[in-house]
Order: sequence, then structure tokens, then C-alpha cells
Amino acid sequence: MSALPQGWSLAASAFNWTPEVIRAERSPERIAVDIVAEGIARVIEIEPGQTWRGFPEPSAAEARALRERLEAVGGRVSILGGSIDEFRPDDSRRDDAARLAFLLPQLRAAAQVGAQGLRLPIGQAGEPLLRALIPHLEELDLVLFEEAQGHQTPDAAAADFERIATIDHPRVRLLVDISMLMPALPVSYLETLERGGLDAALVTRLRDEWADPATQGAVFEALRSGAVPGPIHTLFMDLVVRFGRSPAAVLRPVLPLVGAFHLKFWDLDDADGRVSAPIRELAAELRDSAFTGTLCSEWGGHEWLDDDPAAMTRAHLELARNALAS
Repeated sequence: MSALPQGWSLAASAFNWTPEVIRAERSPERIAVDIVAEGIARVIEIEPGQTWRGFPEPSAAEARALRERLEAVGGRVSILGGSIDEFRPDDSRRDDAARLAFLLPQLRAAAQVGAQGLRLPIGQAGEPLLRALIPHLEELDLVLFEEAQGHQTPDAAAADFERIATIDHPRVRLLVDISMLMPALPVSYLETLERGGLDAALVTRLRDEWADPATQGAVFEALRSGAVPGPIHTLFMDLVVRFGRSPAAVLRPVLPLVGAFHLKFWDLDDADGRVSAPIRELAAELRDSAFTGTLCSEWGGHEWLDDDPAAMTRAHLELARNALAS
């Protein structure tokens, strides 16, 4: 097994098992424990909204029970995927005090399950709430991670990255999803768009010219003109939100702020390195940094693929370990 630099830890996300959570043949807690028990990964991320019936206020008993079950098989939780519901049931908008109150039970659950921290989308919290969270993070010994992905590069989302730098506190860190670093689109995704009736010329352009920033103009033009067939419209929106095209070097200025990564993958077609190359490039950047933290395998391709989550995650973790160590 390839050795990783000290302080780097590979993890797997229970999000990869979303189709199985929906089928409900095993409980979400059982799925999480089995990821460890079956030897897939010792460190896992979990999505509380999928895992605990009590979310967004999971009980201490729920969190502690999962921690004990994981510890019994040699595992632990790294990060919880948190959320803020911006609106109350009466449709009035929550102010920062109410948003803090909404997050605190999730923070307590993160501490009770033994996690390192809680994750939110970058920019959602805002500076006043982030600063208000710091005393609670210190008390609970947690980190709040703001996640950037897809097109949310340090240049495109400069204000959000700058906010974390301005706060400059070790309890508030970045989590970078390497969907930001895609040299080409997933083969299976392109095949799904083609089968769904997307114009062949656009599919060819997406296949051959994804790295060209001008291709994004063609994506928006297809949306404006109504050229995207209804059955694949939601999937097509991944081109706007979830898929980036930047080189790993774009992260260099913000690496001191990064506390974790998602090694996002969609399928395992790596004939030209489209899966492994971004991981190798990231590793090259990290070796000259002081990074310590988790690098978590997260499978997004179950949106259109019907593959086995355990098999996909095992194979991706092996690929990722080799790419990181190389």
C-alpha cells in the first residue's frame, strides 16, 4: 500500500451510498458502520440529514450511539455535512441569531459523534455568523469548514475566500472539492447527455473543448435557447454549478486556509488521467505546503450511474492513494 505524507488521511463519504439510503434496505447508521467494518475506510464523512431522524436537531443519544458503533470497528467520523435553513416554517427569513440557533444543535452533534468539524457551502454563513460561531467552535473543539467546488475558484468567489482570510482563525477553514480541477468531463456523463438527446455538436464540444473557458458560453446559450431536453435538464446544470476546469495551481494562494479536501469523482474511466491527474497535481501543490487533514473520496456519479457504491469507493480510494503518493 502506498504511503501518504504524515498528516494526510484518506476518508470516504457516506454520501456515496445515497442510492442505498433511499432504498432503505439498511439503516443509514448501519451503512456508515459497514463502510468501516468492511474495510473500505476507517475515516468517514457523514450527512446528518441522511443519517439521523432528529436532524437538524439530532439527539445526543443518536450521535453517541453512532460514535460507539464506529469506534467498536476501528472507525471515526471526520466531518459532518451541515446546513442552514434560511427560512422559518412561516416563510419569514432567519436573522443571524436564528441561524446560529439552527446550527448549534448540529455543532453539538458533531462533537458528540467525535467529528473534527462541520461543513457548510462557502459564503452561506457570512462574516457576522462565522465570527459568532468561533466561541462555540472553541468550546466544542471543532472546525467550521466552508466548502468551495466547481466554478467557485479563489478568483471567481474572491470575496468568500477573502472573508476566511480576514477572519484568520484556525477554527474557520476552507474545504476544497476537486470538482474545481476537472481537465475533462466524465465519460459516462457525456454518454448520458448524448443518450438524452443533447445536440451532438455540443456534446462533441463538451468532450473535446471542456478546458476552453469559451465552452461555458455554449453551455449558457443552450440553456437560453431551450436546446436542453427536459429529462436531462437537471443533469445539464452540473455544467454550470458542479464542474470546474481550473488547474491545481489556482489553489496555491489559499492553501494555508485549507483544512480538508473532497476528492470528488464521477466515474472511474481514467484512460487519459481525467480522474487521477487532478489528484496528482493537487498532491504536488500540497507537498510544499503545511497541509494536514482529510482527503475524502466523494462519488457524485450516482446521479446517473447505477454502480455499487462500495465497489466504486474502494476502487477510487486505491486510485487516489496511488495518485497522492506518486
